[in-house]
Amino acid sequence: MSELQMRVSDEDRDRAARRLQDAFTEGRLTRLELEDRLELALTARTYGDLLGLVSDLPATQPQADDVVVLESKSGHVKRSGDWAVPRRLRVVSKYGSVELDFSQAAVAHPVVEVELDLKYGSATIVLPEGGAANADRFRSEWGSTSLAGVPGRPRPGSLYLVVSGESTYGRLSIRHPRRRWFGG
Repeated sequence: MSELQMRVSDEDRDRAARRLQDAFTEGRLTRLELEDRLELALTARTYGDLLGLVSDLPATQPQADDVVVLESKSGHVKRSGDWAVPRRLRVVSKYGSVELDFSQAAVAHPVVEVELDLKYGSATIVLPEGGAANADRFRSEWGSTSLAGVPGRPRPGSLYLVVSGESTYGRLSIRHPRRRWFGG
């Protein structure tokens, strides 16, 4: 039996579906092509079935398994708006503050690990609506940690942030976006 005739798993189907969705996002597939191929991908039985759906697409990009490091001695580390979120993020700040706003970010991973190394600065993390976070592995010697209204367990289809690291004198605040009073 050839490898193309071997049966696929649910994970294989999901991986092919993500690749098709990425191709659509890049403008390589039309909405109709995406819908047709997704239906076939989610019902595929063999590797040959899946290969036929993605063979005309470029090879996938390498996985972002490496840690992306953001450093500042006295400045402000800020990421907001439409930014690409790596799977693992390490932020080092000696005297400055850190603001990571995930509410409009492009997050390709269901779980994102953030390691904070803060000395005198504080960090604010804004999750998208429905996002959850676990900060059990974050330690603050003289500061505080606040997860006001943020669930601590993963939610299906939503970002789950795992925060670790330490702060000597700073604080960590993890929250959802603030609601606007007048719809603006």
